[in-house]
This record gives sequence, structure tokens and C-alpha cells, in this order.
Amino acid sequence: MLRWRLILGFVFIAALVALLTWDHSAANSPESFASGKPGFVLIPLALVLAWLASGEFVSLAKVRGLNILESSVRWGSVVIVAASSLPIWWTNATSQSLVPQFAWPLLALLASTLAAFLVEMRRFEKPGHVIDGLGASVLGIVYVGGLLACVAQMRFLGLGGIWGVPALASLVIVVKAGDVGAYTLGRLFGKHKMTPVLSPGKTWEGALGALIFGCLGSWLSFEFLLPRACPDGQLPSLFPAAWLVYGVLLTPLGMAGDLAESLLKRDAGRKDSSHWLPGFGGVLDILDSILFASPVALAFWLLFA
Repeated sequence: MLRWRLILGFVFIAALVALLTWDHSAANSPESFASGKPGFVLIPLALVLAWLASGEFVSLAKVRGLNILESSVRWGSVVIVAASSLPIWWTNATSQSLVPQFAWPLLALLASTLAAFLVEMRRFEKPGHVIDGLGASVLGIVYVGGLLACVAQMRFLGLGGIWGVPALASLVIVVKAGDVGAYTLGRLFGKHKMTPVLSPGKTWEGALGALIFGCLGSWLSFEFLLPRACPDGQLPSLFPAAWLVYGVLLTPLGMAGDLAESLLKRDAGRKDSSHWLPGFGGVLDILDSILFASPVALAFWLLFA
């Protein structure tokens, strides 16, 4: 299983690097079909992930006997992620201000919540399950669609999204490096359980490893990835040791995201959100740490870059 996990991990990393490079090159090449449209490659992937992850959330809720409506959660999540990018493509990406850019996914989130209410009104037959089912639907929409929209928004950072790809890559690198560090040091030195009931395999030694590896991933992202992805004169002006602050902020949030999904799985009596990725579980198992860290990562780049 460990060998299969490592093989899939390398495949995922290679595929992600290829997609990030393709998206960045296509958006910044005047001859490209996607010129001036940042995210033209990555946003369709985000829509697919929203559909799959929200479906896994619904399956966890149904195990608990909640009367959740799958279509509300799936389509609500997809619409929110789509609203993060499509309005920008319709206009000139270089002229967008922050207010309209963030207004669209917020409006989509509110519209999806209202739609969930309307659907529950339409299918109401007898009292007893509406609040539970509606609450689970809205939670799924916010958890998957709302947080994944923050990830999508990172692609459009900088003038015309010029440093959106390295910013997005830094989020993934930090939290996933933290996962590797937690697994490595936890297996080698882990003795003190962090949350023995919620996630018995996690230790404080592993948490220290996550912090070390996460900060290392942050340093690599800021010192090597960002300068190579941004043209001269368009590099964001970050304060000294920004990489350290970024790593210290995001790594614990990534661990919290993993524990948050563990909370949902334990409540449903499941080990993984689904079983279609051997060694990894499901889409939600891969995205959990990224989703939780994404709002702070987005805020960091908006405030300090």
C-alpha cells in the first residue's frame, strides 16, 4: 500500500505541475487560445473537484441518516466555484477590482443557500427532518464550494493573475509538505498522541515534523518558485521572512483541515470519504488540508503582497 501511495503521489504532483505550467503559460502568451484568461485550464479542474468532493460529503451525511439533497450540495458547490472565475473571463482580467471579484462567489453562496431552502419547501411532506437535512446541505455547500472558491480565487492574484499560479502552488506545497513531514516524523519518532479518539495515528512529534516541512516548502516557494514565475518588475513586494509567517500560519491550518474531515468521517463511521483512490481515499481526503488553509492563504496574499 505504501508503494502504491508513493506512485500515485508522484503522478499527482507531476500532473499538478503540468497543469499549473500550462495554465500560467496559456494565460500569459499573446498567441494562446487562453490569452488574458487566467485559470482557463485550472478552473475546469476545480469544477470537477467540487462536484466529486461535494458528492463525497453527501455520502457521509447519508450514512448518518440525514435527509440531505445531493443535487443542492453538488450544484451549489459547482456554481460557487464557477462564480469565482467566469465573471472575470467575461471582462478584462487586468481591470478587475477586488470588490466585484469577491462579490460573485459570495452572491453565488447566498443564492445556493436560498436554492437549498426552496428545494426543501418543494419536497416537504412531514415534519421531523427538514432542519437536519437543510443544515447538512448548507454545511456541504460552504465547506466544499465556499472554501474551494477561496482556492480558485488565488489563481487571479496579481495584475491579470500574473502571480496567481505561484501563490496557488505555494498553498498546495506548504500543506502537502506538512502532510509529508507529519507522516515521516510521526512514523519515525511518534509517541505522544495528539487526538487519540479523533485521529489515533497523529502525534505531537508528527505535528512538529509538519511545521518543519511546511516552513521548508514555504521557503522554497517564496525564494525559488515565485521569482521564476513572475516577470521582472511584477514580483510582489513581501516583507522580510514572509515565508516563515506563511508557513507557520498555513501548516497548523492544514493539520486542522485534516482533523476536520476526520471528524466528519468518524461521525459517519468511515475511514475514507470514498475508495476510488487506493492509498489516499477520496477527493475530499486529498483536499481537506488545502480547503481549510485556503482562506488564510488568500488573505495573506491580498494583505501583504
